[in-house]
Amino acid sequence: MGNHQAAKPIRELHGVSPDGLTDAILAATQPLVLRGLAAAWPMVRAAQSSPQAADAYLRRFYRDASVNAMHGAPDIGGRFFYNADMSGFNFTSVRVRFDAVLDALREHLDDKQPPTFYVGSTTIDACLPGFRAENDIDLGTRDALASIWVGNRTRIPAHYDLPDNLACVAAGRRRFTLFPPDQLANLYIGPLDLTPAGQAISLVDFAAPDFAAFPKFATALEHAQTAELEAGDALFIPSMWWHHIEALDSFNVLVNYWWRQSPDYMDTPVNTLLLALMTLRELPPAQRQAWQEIFRHYVFDSDGGEAGHIPPHARGVLAPFDGDAARRLRAQLLNMMRR
Repeated sequence: MGNHQAAKPIRELHGVSPDGLTDAILAATQPLVLRGLAAAWPMVRAAQSSPQAADAYLRRFYRDASVNAMHGAPDIGGRFFYNADMSGFNFTSVRVRFDAVLDALREHLDDKQPPTFYVGSTTIDACLPGFRAENDIDLGTRDALASIWVGNRTRIPAHYDLPDNLACVAAGRRRFTLFPPDQLANLYIGPLDLTPAGQAISLVDFAAPDFAAFPKFATALEHAQTAELEAGDALFIPSMWWHHIEALDSFNVLVNYWWRQSPDYMDTPVNTLLLALMTLRELPPAQRQAWQEIFRHYVFDSDGGEAGHIPPHARGVLAPFDGDAARRLRAQLLNMMRR
């Protein structure tokens, strides 16, 4: 990455075992590298032997599953991004057999400038049944979604995810560059509704930043944290932290676990953002300021006491939520929006 030296190293812990992950680690608000967390996985040991051994190990669990894959021409240099006029993307998305992706990776393993292949966020149990019986992390009572990511040399633009994320490098090497949530304005985020893979991304090319076009990115770099992980290492990425990911070898596998520190019935706040763009952004400034105060009072500074003067039976949506209350409100909102 250009000006990569500006980034600080992510804090590291060594010697943490897969059954030694504490709440202090998994509920942290700062990223943390966990060196060797998955070092005992058979997948990791195969990858440390050779890419061919890692490929053969994955194929042991393949049972005719199809996956969503991304394919880019050699000239994109592994960077999944928009096309020249941002009307679409510089890659194609296809639904293919998982072993066909492995075949393509194997065919181009030694190419100096290969086409780019990438299988992202695929549920492990559906794609490779039995894999987690030999390669897994115990997250206790957390109901985590375990996914696998497979590809060659790729560059995934900076984006955020709502869940907390434990990312375990199972083959190859990866470089992670992270930014705290307050760097949003300095990362030059692209469209919210036309995205390469569902999340809005930074438009800055980290390999060659254009500081004339994106001058505030220099400030973002002052707040960046970075780490390079080997097979067997893991990284905890807190919710909402921006992360740019580079896969550095010709065969790379990542296993990650996502979980939320909130009830399942809560909708994604992205829905709120999109509705706010439609209903609040174009209001006159004084009205926007008034609504800002309303949101501050009822949402961002809420301590549960803002409805204390209302009898409990009459608090309605100001009462604490549960699954039933959330379903009722969701149905009410849908009916209101159909008008």
